Amino acid sequence: MPKFLNPGLSRREILAGGAAFLTMAGAGLKPSFAAAGPIMIGDMEVQVFSDGHLSLPMSFVLPEQTKEEVADLLKPHGMATDALTPDCNVTMLRTGDRLALFDVGSGANFQPTAGELLSSLEAAGIGPADVTDVIFTHGHPDHLWGVLDDFDEPLFSEAQYWVPQAEWDYWLADDTLANTPEERKTFVVGAQARFEAIADQVAMITPGMEVLPGVEAIDTSGHTPGHTSYMLHGGGDSLLVVGDAISNAVISFEKPTWQSGTDQDPDKGVVTRTALLDRIATDKTKIIGYHLPHPGQGVAERNGTAYRFVAAG
Repeated sequence: MPKFLNPGLSRREILAGGAAFLTMAGAGLKPSFAAAGPIMIGDMEVQVFSDGHLSLPMSFVLPEQTKEEVADLLKPHGMATDALTPDCNVTMLRTGDRLALFDVGSGANFQPTAGELLSSLEAAGIGPADVTDVIFTHGHPDHLWGVLDDFDEPLFSEAQYWVPQAEWDYWLADDTLANTPEERKTFVVGAQARFEAIADQVAMITPGMEVLPGVEAIDTSGHTPGHTSYMLHGGGDSLLVVGDAISNAVISFEKPTWQSGTDQDPDKGVVTRTALLDRIATDKTKIIGYHLPHPGQGVAERNGTAYRFVAAG
Protein backbone atom coordinates (compact mmCIF):
# COMPACT_ATOMS: atom_id res chain seq x y z
CA MET A 1 0.00 0.00 0.00
CA PRO A 2 1.26 3.48 -0.79
CA LYS A 3 1.87 5.88 2.04
CA PHE A 4 -1.05 8.20 2.66
CA LEU A 5 -0.31 11.78 3.51
CA ASN A 6 -1.65 13.58 6.55
CA PRO A 7 -1.85 17.20 5.40
CA GLY A 8 -3.42 18.38 8.63
CA LEU A 9 -6.47 19.88 6.97
CA SER A 10 -9.77 19.66 8.77
CA ARG A 11 -13.01 18.61 7.09
CA ARG A 12 -14.23 22.22 7.34
CA GLU A 13 -11.07 23.48 5.60
CA ILE A 14 -11.44 20.89 2.86
CA LEU A 15 -15.02 21.92 2.15
CA ALA A 16 -14.22 25.62 2.32
CA GLY A 17 -11.34 25.21 -0.09
CA GLY A 18 -13.45 23.26 -2.55
CA ALA A 19 -16.17 25.88 -2.44
CA ALA A 20 -13.67 28.65 -3.07
CA PHE A 21 -12.18 26.79 -6.01
CA LEU A 22 -15.43 26.10 -7.83
CA THR A 23 -17.85 28.82 -6.79
CA MET A 24 -21.50 28.94 -7.67
CA ALA A 25 -21.87 31.18 -10.69
CA GLY A 26 -25.58 31.81 -10.44
CA ALA A 27 -28.60 31.28 -8.26
CA GLY A 28 -30.68 29.30 -10.77
CA LEU A 29 -30.81 25.54 -10.41
CA LYS A 30 -31.12 23.10 -13.29
CA PRO A 31 -33.87 20.46 -13.16
CA SER A 32 -32.87 17.01 -11.94
CA PHE A 33 -32.76 14.15 -14.43
CA ALA A 34 -33.27 10.65 -13.04
CA ALA A 35 -32.18 8.54 -16.00
CA ALA A 36 -32.02 8.40 -19.78
CA GLY A 37 -32.17 5.34 -21.98
CA PRO A 38 -31.53 2.55 -21.83
CA ILE A 39 -29.65 1.95 -25.06
CA MET A 40 -28.27 -1.39 -26.18
CA ILE A 41 -24.72 -2.18 -27.32
CA GLY A 42 -25.12 -5.78 -28.39
CA ASP A 43 -26.35 -7.57 -25.28
CA MET A 44 -25.13 -4.79 -23.00
CA GLU A 45 -27.64 -2.34 -21.57
CA VAL A 46 -26.42 1.21 -21.01
CA GLN A 47 -28.28 3.85 -19.04
CA VAL A 48 -27.26 7.36 -17.96
CA PHE A 49 -28.10 8.83 -14.56
CA SER A 50 -27.72 12.43 -13.45
CA ASP A 51 -25.60 13.55 -10.51
CA GLY A 52 -26.80 17.13 -11.00
CA HIS A 53 -24.52 19.83 -12.37
CA LEU A 54 -21.54 22.01 -11.49
CA SER A 55 -20.87 25.74 -11.76
CA LEU A 56 -17.47 26.73 -13.16
CA PRO A 57 -16.24 30.30 -13.65
CA MET A 58 -15.25 30.93 -17.27
CA SER A 59 -11.97 32.44 -16.11
CA PHE A 60 -11.12 28.99 -14.73
CA VAL A 61 -12.35 27.00 -17.74
CA LEU A 62 -10.71 29.17 -20.42
CA PRO A 63 -7.89 31.12 -18.76
CA GLU A 64 -6.01 31.79 -22.01
CA GLN A 65 -8.91 33.24 -24.04
CA THR A 66 -10.04 36.85 -24.10
CA LYS A 67 -13.61 37.77 -23.21
CA GLU A 68 -14.15 38.66 -26.87
CA GLU A 69 -12.99 35.24 -28.06
CA VAL A 70 -15.23 33.52 -25.55
CA ALA A 71 -18.22 35.65 -26.52
CA ASP A 72 -17.67 35.06 -30.24
CA LEU A 73 -17.75 31.32 -29.66
CA LEU A 74 -20.53 30.95 -27.10
CA LYS A 75 -23.06 33.70 -27.83
CA PRO A 76 -24.20 32.19 -31.15
CA HIS A 77 -25.14 29.08 -29.16
CA GLY A 78 -27.11 31.10 -26.61
CA MET A 79 -24.61 30.23 -23.87
CA ALA A 80 -23.55 32.40 -20.96
CA THR A 81 -20.04 33.82 -21.26
CA ASP A 82 -19.19 34.24 -17.57
CA ALA A 83 -19.62 30.64 -16.38
CA LEU A 84 -20.41 27.09 -17.41
CA THR A 85 -22.93 24.86 -15.63
CA PRO A 86 -22.01 21.41 -16.97
CA ASP A 87 -24.22 18.41 -16.35
CA CYS A 88 -22.74 15.37 -14.58
CA ASN A 89 -23.71 12.15 -16.36
CA VAL A 90 -22.98 8.82 -14.69
CA THR A 91 -23.08 5.84 -17.05
CA MET A 92 -24.47 2.52 -15.83
CA LEU A 93 -23.80 -0.78 -17.60
CA ARG A 94 -25.68 -4.06 -17.22
CA THR A 95 -23.83 -7.00 -18.75
CA GLY A 96 -24.39 -10.61 -17.76
CA ASP A 97 -24.68 -10.67 -13.98
CA ARG A 98 -22.76 -7.40 -13.56
CA LEU A 99 -24.12 -3.93 -12.84
CA ALA A 100 -21.33 -1.37 -13.25
CA LEU A 101 -21.12 2.37 -12.73
CA PHE A 102 -18.56 4.52 -14.51
CA ASP A 103 -17.70 7.07 -11.79
CA VAL A 104 -19.93 7.85 -8.83
CA GLY A 105 -20.53 11.61 -8.82
CA SER A 106 -19.70 14.21 -6.19
CA GLY A 107 -21.45 13.05 -3.07
CA ALA A 108 -22.63 15.63 -0.55
CA ASN A 109 -19.40 17.53 0.04
CA PHE A 110 -18.46 19.24 -3.22
CA GLN A 111 -21.01 21.56 -4.84
CA PRO A 112 -24.61 21.96 -3.71
CA THR A 113 -26.02 21.44 -7.21
CA ALA A 114 -24.37 18.01 -7.53
CA GLY A 115 -24.43 14.80 -5.51
CA GLU A 116 -27.78 13.54 -6.82
CA LEU A 117 -26.66 10.11 -8.09
CA LEU A 118 -27.97 8.06 -5.18
CA SER A 119 -31.47 9.53 -5.43
CA SER A 120 -31.40 9.12 -9.22
CA LEU A 121 -30.52 5.44 -8.86
CA GLU A 122 -33.12 4.89 -6.17
CA ALA A 123 -35.79 6.42 -8.41
CA ALA A 124 -34.97 3.63 -10.88
CA GLY A 125 -35.17 0.96 -8.20
CA ILE A 126 -31.40 0.51 -7.89
CA GLY A 127 -29.77 0.41 -4.47
CA PRO A 128 -26.06 0.67 -3.63
CA ALA A 129 -25.87 -3.06 -2.84
CA ASP A 130 -26.99 -3.85 -6.40
CA VAL A 131 -23.79 -2.35 -7.86
CA THR A 132 -21.17 -5.03 -8.53
CA ASP A 133 -18.48 -2.84 -10.12
CA VAL A 134 -17.42 0.81 -9.99
CA ILE A 135 -15.05 1.81 -12.80
CA PHE A 136 -13.31 5.17 -12.41
CA THR A 137 -12.16 7.46 -15.20
CA HIS A 138 -10.13 9.62 -12.81
CA GLY A 139 -9.92 11.01 -9.29
CA HIS A 140 -11.46 14.48 -9.52
CA PRO A 141 -14.13 15.27 -6.89
CA ASP A 142 -17.15 15.19 -9.21
CA HIS A 143 -16.23 11.64 -10.28
CA LEU A 144 -14.85 10.12 -7.07
CA TRP A 145 -16.16 11.83 -3.95
CA GLY A 146 -19.57 10.11 -4.15
CA VAL A 147 -17.90 6.80 -3.30
CA LEU A 148 -18.43 7.39 0.45
CA ASP A 149 -21.68 7.62 2.40
CA ASP A 150 -22.56 10.13 5.13
CA PHE A 151 -20.46 8.13 7.60
CA ASP A 152 -17.37 8.14 5.35
CA GLU A 153 -17.82 4.44 4.61
CA PRO A 154 -17.83 2.95 1.08
CA LEU A 155 -21.32 3.53 -0.29
CA PHE A 156 -21.23 0.62 -2.73
CA SER A 157 -20.19 -1.92 -0.14
CA GLU A 158 -20.54 -5.00 -2.37
CA ALA A 159 -18.69 -3.56 -5.35
CA GLN A 160 -15.32 -4.21 -6.90
CA TYR A 161 -13.65 -0.83 -7.43
CA TRP A 162 -11.54 -0.42 -10.57
CA VAL A 163 -8.97 2.40 -10.64
CA PRO A 164 -6.51 3.29 -13.43
CA GLN A 165 -3.06 2.39 -12.11
CA ALA A 166 -1.54 5.72 -13.20
CA GLU A 167 -4.35 7.59 -11.43
CA TRP A 168 -3.83 5.65 -8.21
CA ASP A 169 -0.08 6.21 -8.35
CA TYR A 170 -0.44 9.95 -9.00
CA TRP A 171 -2.94 10.83 -6.26
CA LEU A 172 -1.16 8.73 -3.65
CA ALA A 173 2.43 9.71 -4.41
CA ASP A 174 4.32 11.20 -1.47
CA ASP A 175 4.98 14.49 -3.30
CA THR A 176 1.61 15.09 -4.99
CA LEU A 177 0.16 17.35 -2.32
CA ALA A 178 3.31 19.48 -2.04
CA ASN A 179 3.52 19.87 -5.82
CA THR A 180 -0.15 20.79 -6.27
CA PRO A 181 -1.28 24.44 -6.55
CA GLU A 182 -3.04 25.72 -3.47
CA GLU A 183 -6.46 25.89 -5.13
CA ARG A 184 -6.28 22.17 -6.02
CA LYS A 185 -4.91 20.80 -2.75
CA THR A 186 -8.41 19.86 -1.58
CA PHE A 187 -8.65 17.60 -4.64
CA VAL A 188 -5.60 15.69 -3.45
CA VAL A 189 -6.78 15.44 0.16
CA GLY A 190 -10.20 14.24 -0.95
CA ALA A 191 -8.85 11.68 -3.40
CA GLN A 192 -6.43 10.25 -0.85
CA ALA A 193 -9.11 9.87 1.81
CA ARG A 194 -11.45 8.07 -0.57
CA PHE A 195 -8.86 5.80 -2.12
CA GLU A 196 -7.76 4.85 1.39
CA ALA A 197 -11.35 3.99 2.34
CA ILE A 198 -11.84 1.62 -0.62
CA ALA A 199 -8.29 0.27 -0.83
CA ASP A 200 -9.26 -3.29 0.19
CA GLN A 201 -11.73 -3.49 -2.70
CA VAL A 202 -9.57 -1.96 -5.45
CA ALA A 203 -8.27 -3.62 -8.61
CA MET A 204 -5.99 -1.76 -11.01
CA ILE A 205 -6.59 -0.90 -14.66
CA THR A 206 -3.96 -0.47 -17.37
CA PRO A 207 -4.58 0.82 -20.93
CA GLY A 208 -5.84 -1.85 -23.31
CA MET A 209 -7.14 -4.01 -20.48
CA GLU A 210 -10.57 -5.64 -20.71
CA VAL A 211 -12.02 -4.52 -17.38
CA LEU A 212 -15.26 -6.45 -17.80
CA PRO A 213 -16.29 -8.50 -20.85
CA GLY A 214 -16.57 -6.02 -23.72
CA VAL A 215 -15.20 -3.06 -21.71
CA GLU A 216 -11.82 -1.85 -23.02
CA ALA A 217 -9.71 0.72 -21.15
CA ILE A 218 -8.42 3.56 -23.36
CA ASP A 219 -5.59 5.90 -22.29
CA THR A 220 -6.94 9.46 -22.47
CA SER A 221 -4.52 11.08 -20.05
CA GLY A 222 -4.02 14.85 -19.91
CA HIS A 223 -7.05 15.93 -17.97
CA THR A 224 -5.34 14.00 -15.17
CA PRO A 225 -2.19 11.84 -15.38
CA GLY A 226 -4.13 8.58 -15.52
CA HIS A 227 -7.44 9.65 -17.05
CA THR A 228 -9.02 6.63 -18.74
CA SER A 229 -12.01 6.30 -21.08
CA TYR A 230 -13.82 3.05 -21.79
CA MET A 231 -14.89 1.58 -25.12
CA LEU A 232 -17.88 -0.72 -24.87
CA HIS A 233 -17.95 -3.41 -27.58
CA GLY A 234 -20.98 -5.55 -28.29
CA GLY A 235 -22.76 -7.09 -31.28
CA GLY A 236 -20.56 -5.26 -33.78
CA ASP A 237 -21.45 -1.93 -32.18
CA SER A 238 -19.39 0.30 -29.88
CA LEU A 239 -19.79 3.23 -27.50
CA LEU A 240 -17.11 5.29 -25.77
CA VAL A 241 -17.59 6.43 -22.18
CA VAL A 242 -15.43 9.53 -22.53
CA GLY A 243 -15.21 10.88 -18.99
CA ASP A 244 -13.65 14.36 -19.11
CA ALA A 245 -11.36 13.89 -22.13
CA ILE A 246 -14.05 15.80 -24.06
CA SER A 247 -15.89 18.07 -21.67
CA ASN A 248 -18.04 20.65 -23.45
CA ALA A 249 -20.39 20.30 -26.40
CA VAL A 250 -19.24 23.59 -27.95
CA ILE A 251 -15.74 24.43 -26.71
CA SER A 252 -14.22 20.94 -26.96
CA PHE A 253 -15.62 20.32 -30.45
CA GLU A 254 -15.33 23.72 -32.12
CA LYS A 255 -12.08 24.80 -30.44
CA PRO A 256 -10.33 21.53 -29.51
CA THR A 257 -6.90 23.20 -29.48
CA TRP A 258 -7.91 25.75 -26.84
CA GLN A 259 -6.28 24.85 -23.55
CA SER A 260 -8.64 24.09 -20.70
CA GLY A 261 -8.03 25.21 -17.13
CA THR A 262 -9.74 22.01 -15.99
CA ASP A 263 -6.90 19.91 -17.45
CA GLN A 264 -3.98 19.25 -15.13
CA ASP A 265 -1.71 19.04 -18.18
CA PRO A 266 -3.30 21.49 -20.65
CA ASP A 267 -0.85 20.70 -23.47
CA LYS A 268 -1.43 16.97 -23.24
CA GLY A 269 -5.15 17.59 -22.86
CA VAL A 270 -5.16 19.24 -26.30
CA VAL A 271 -3.21 16.36 -27.87
CA THR A 272 -5.57 13.78 -26.35
CA ARG A 273 -8.71 15.69 -27.25
CA THR A 274 -7.79 16.31 -30.89
CA ALA A 275 -6.70 12.69 -31.43
CA LEU A 276 -9.85 11.38 -29.76
CA LEU A 277 -12.17 13.60 -31.79
CA ASP A 278 -10.44 12.52 -34.99
CA ARG A 279 -10.90 8.88 -34.04
CA ILE A 280 -14.54 9.03 -33.03
CA ALA A 281 -15.50 11.19 -36.02
CA THR A 282 -13.72 8.84 -38.41
CA ASP A 283 -15.19 5.70 -36.85
CA LYS A 284 -18.61 7.32 -36.21
CA THR A 285 -18.38 6.06 -32.65
CA LYS A 286 -21.20 6.80 -30.25
CA ILE A 287 -20.06 8.61 -27.11
CA ILE A 288 -21.28 9.49 -23.65
CA GLY A 289 -19.57 12.54 -22.17
CA TYR A 290 -19.67 13.09 -18.43
CA HIS A 291 -20.16 16.84 -18.84
CA LEU A 292 -21.98 17.01 -22.17
CA PRO A 293 -25.65 18.09 -22.03
CA HIS A 294 -27.65 15.39 -20.25
CA PRO A 295 -27.72 12.53 -21.06
CA GLY A 296 -24.41 13.21 -22.82
CA GLN A 297 -25.05 10.82 -25.71
CA GLY A 298 -24.18 11.61 -29.31
CA VAL A 299 -21.54 11.57 -32.02
CA ALA A 300 -18.82 13.88 -33.34
CA GLU A 301 -19.05 15.15 -36.91
CA ARG A 302 -16.35 16.99 -38.82
CA ASN A 303 -17.06 20.67 -39.37
CA GLY A 304 -14.36 22.25 -41.49
CA THR A 305 -11.11 22.02 -39.54
CA ALA A 306 -12.98 21.29 -36.29
CA TYR A 307 -16.02 19.28 -35.17
CA ARG A 308 -19.55 19.58 -33.92
CA PHE A 309 -21.41 17.52 -31.36
CA VAL A 310 -24.62 15.93 -32.55
CA ALA A 311 -26.77 14.76 -29.66
CA ALA A 312 -28.51 11.40 -29.96
CA GLY A 313 -32.09 11.75 -31.13
